[in-house]
Amino acid sequence: MAHIIVVGNEKGGAGKSTVSMHVATALARMGHRTGTLDLDLRQRSVGRYIENRRAFCEREGLALPIPLYRDLPEVAPEALAPGENAFDHRLSKAVAQLEADCDFVLIDCPGSHTRLSQVAHSLADTLITPLNDSFIDFDLLAHVDTDGDKILGPSVYSEMVWNARQLRAQAGLQPIDWVVLRNRLGAQNMVNKMKMEKALTKLSKRIGFRIAPGFNERVIFRELFPRGLTLLDLKDIGVGNLNISNVAARQELRELVSALELPGVEVNF
Repeated sequence: MAHIIVVGNEKGGAGKSTVSMHVATALARMGHRTGTLDLDLRQRSVGRYIENRRAFCEREGLALPIPLYRDLPEVAPEALAPGENAFDHRLSKAVAQLEADCDFVLIDCPGSHTRLSQVAHSLADTLITPLNDSFIDFDLLAHVDTDGDKILGPSVYSEMVWNARQLRAQAGLQPIDWVVLRNRLGAQNMVNKMKMEKALTKLSKRIGFRIAPGFNERVIFRELFPRGLTLLDLKDIGVGNLNISNVAARQELRELVSALELPGVEVNF
């Protein structure tokens, strides 16, 4: 069976799609058969990213590794068992199709609470939650006191992950390896950074997740999207000398993929 990676966070703007595309493409570049699903059926950021990548490669005559991508298949009402949810059926069918050909299946979830996202979390072997370095985003995981020092209790997203863990335990599956990324870090506001680090460390021990480094805030990520490129493609498209920011971003990606500790993956870029 493929190892399922779910990138989820109920709040938009945390960089889920950027993380999804870079992790999926990094795995494909290292020779792992990688499939992707985009559960944001309206915006389809990852789906559009891969379409852009395919179109760019065809136009430029390049043979860059491209992860497999599948839209969720439609399902006829008569194909549903009594009481079965159509979205459950569509997701399970899409995962089954990709598992036949893939070592890894990466599922990018929308920035909202949906039935598809809820079910996807219960399928996760590895769950990646990108989190902006802000107590606004932290509130999705847990409520804190007015000083940001004391954790008052878990919040809505943590409760959803807890429910997904319970479902997996009941099914006799391995526990979810939950990895929270401190993503889109800025260069300033050190007091906030220290408070966030302290709060996340305390919460990680309380509700059971690992903390891993994400990406700093960089313009390069927005510039790559129209061509469907990632940081690992720059030399292939003729960028001879990477600037300091690009070199640093590649290192961030290397550290992120290493921190995920995915089975059979040895980072070699």
